[in-house]
Amino acid sequence: MLLVRTYVAPSPIHGLGLFAAEPIAAGTEMWRFQAGFDQILAPELVERLPAVAHGFIMIYAYLSPDFPGGYVLNGDQAIYINHSKSPNTDNSGPVTLAAHDIAAGEEITCDYDVCCLEHELQGMT
Repeated sequence: MLLVRTYVAPSPIHGLGLFAAEPIAAGTEMWRFQAGFDQILAPELVERLPAVAHGFIMIYAYLSPDFPGGYVLNGDQAIYINHSKSPNTDNSGPVTLAAHDIAAGEEITCDYDVCCLEHELQGMT
C-alpha cells in the first residue's frame, strides 16, 4: 500500500510509470504490504487463471523474498513502479523507503533484482 501521494503518467523508462505528486524526504516509508488491500496469490491459483488474468499477474505481480508463499499483487498504482539499476527507493526489506530525496514529478523506481525473485526486464535498464 502506497503511503505517499503519487500519480501515473507516461514514463521515459517503460510504458507508464509512478511519479511523486509532492516532494518525498529521504528515509520516508513509501510502501508497505497491507493484508486485505495488497494480495499474496498462491502459485497454484495463478496457474489456474484464464490466460488474460494469468498474463496480468505475470506483468504486475512479483515473487518476493520478503513475502514467501506466492505472487505479491499491489492493490494500488504501485504496480506502475518501473525498474532502474539506480533506483530512488530502497526495497531491500519488507517496506520501501525513499533512498534519497525525491522531487515532485520525479519517477519512482526500484531495482527489480533486489525486490523480485523472478522478473523479465524486456530490455529495460
